[in-house]
Amino acid sequence: MTAPEPVTLLVNGTRHEVACDPDTPLLYVLRNDLGLVGAKFGCGLGLCGACNVLVDGQPTHSCDTPVWAVAGKQVTTVEGLAGHRLQETFVEEQALQCGYCTAGMIVTAAALLEREPDVDEAGVRRALDSNLCRCGAHNRIVRAVLAARPETAP
Repeated sequence: MTAPEPVTLLVNGTRHEVACDPDTPLLYVLRNDLGLVGAKFGCGLGLCGACNVLVDGQPTHSCDTPVWAVAGKQVTTVEGLAGHRLQETFVEEQALQCGYCTAGMIVTAAALLEREPDVDEAGVRRALDSNLCRCGAHNRIVRAVLAARPETAP
C-alpha cells in the first residue's frame, strides 16, 4: 500500500484536500472522508451504477475510479444536485422503492437531461441501461426522467 498523499478534489463546488493512497476508490473518499453517502457500494466492479457520480458532467462509477483520476476535475454527487427537478419527479412517480440505486439513477439522468433535454423514452432507457434496480422500478424511473425534461416542467 502506498503512503497517504494529499489529493485535492473539487466536489459539489467545494475544494477538499484529503490524504489517502492515490489508488483509493473515489467512492471511499466521498463516503468515508467527505461524509457524502448518497453514492452506494453495489458491485465494486463498475457494473451496477449505484455508485455513480458525475465527473466533469459525465456519469462515472466511483467504486472503480481511483481518486488520482479525478484530481482537478469537478465531481458532483447526488448531494450536489439538491433541488434538481429529478428529485421531485422521482417522488411524484414513486420511482424509488428501497432507494439503493436512486442516487446513481439521478446523477446519470441529470447528465442525460443536460446533454439531451428533449430525450425520448428509448433514449432514457439506453442511458440508464447500466444502472440496475433490483426492486424492478425501472418503468417508474423512466417516467420520472421523462417528467423532469425541461419542456414538461411546470
